[in-house]
Amino acid sequence: MNIAVIGLGTMGLPMALNLLQAGYSVTVHNRTRQREAAACDRGAIAADSPQTAAQGAEVIITCVSDSPDVEAVILGDKGIIQGAEPGSVVVDMSTISPEVTRHLAHQLHSRNIAMLDAPVSGGSEGAQKGTLSIMVGGDGAVLERVRPVLSVLGSTITHVGAIGSGQLTKAINQIIVAGTYWAVAEGLALGLKAGLDMDQVVQAVGGGAAGSWGLSHRSGHMIANDYPLGFRLRLHRKDLNIALAAARELGVVLPVSAYVEQMETGLIQQGYGDEDVSALARSIRQQSGL
Repeated sequence: MNIAVIGLGTMGLPMALNLLQAGYSVTVHNRTRQREAAACDRGAIAADSPQTAAQGAEVIITCVSDSPDVEAVILGDKGIIQGAEPGSVVVDMSTISPEVTRHLAHQLHSRNIAMLDAPVSGGSEGAQKGTLSIMVGGDGAVLERVRPVLSVLGSTITHVGAIGSGQLTKAINQIIVAGTYWAVAEGLALGLKAGLDMDQVVQAVGGGAAGSWGLSHRSGHMIANDYPLGFRLRLHRKDLNIALAAARELGVVLPVSAYVEQMETGLIQQGYGDEDVSALARSIRQQSGL
C-alpha cells in the first residue's frame, strides 16, 4: 500500500517514520521542505506539493496545525484533491473544526475520494511509540480499509460516528485535559507552598481517585517548573477554541475550559506558547508567588 503523509511536524514526522519502519511505501510533503529530510533518510520519497504526494497514494494522511492549513492542503492550489485518485482515502489526523471537516469531506466525495477525520491524543511520546489514541469519524467500512495503517500509529482506534465526530470527540478530550492539568497544577501549588515532599505527595494521591495520566506524566515537570515539549500549549489553546465554538453552537456552558483558555492566552503572550501544555502550572505559580 502506498501512503502519503503531508505535514511533518511534532506528530507527523514520527508517524511517517513508523510507517516506513512497518514496511509501507511512503511519500512525504511538508511546507518547510527541510523537514522532509529525516523521513527521506529512512526511505521516504519527497513530493513538491500535496497534489504530487497524493498521486498514486491509496491512503493520504494529513497532519497540520489548523483548519485553514487543512483546507489549503486539500482544496488549495496544488492540493490533494487535484492529485488523489478516485477510490483513495484522505485521513485527516489534524485537530480542526468539525464544520470544516464536513465541508472538506463533501468536496472530496464529489471526486469519489473518501475521507475520515481521525484526530489523535497521546502527544509526541505517543506519536513516536505508535501508541496514540485515534478517534475516527466517517464511514465504518472505509475505516476498516485503512485500519492496518492506523494500527501502526495508534494502540487505540475508536470509530465514534459520522464524519466530524472524530473532531468533536477530540474537543471533548481537550476539555478534559484542560480541567485535569489545571487541577493538578492547583493541587501541586498548594503542596509546594506548604513545603511538602512533593514526590511523596504525588505517590500518595496518584494511587487514589486523583490518579490521572496528567498527574503521572506531567507532575514532575510542574514541580520542577520546567516544561519540555510533549504537546504545544498554543496548539492546545487552539483546540480549546474549537471546543468552545462547538459548545456555543450547542448551547453548552464550559466555564473551566473558558478560564483555562484565558490562562493559556496570557502564557502565550508571555512567550510560553511553544512549551508543553503542562506549562499551565506557570499561571498558578505566578499567582501564588512560587
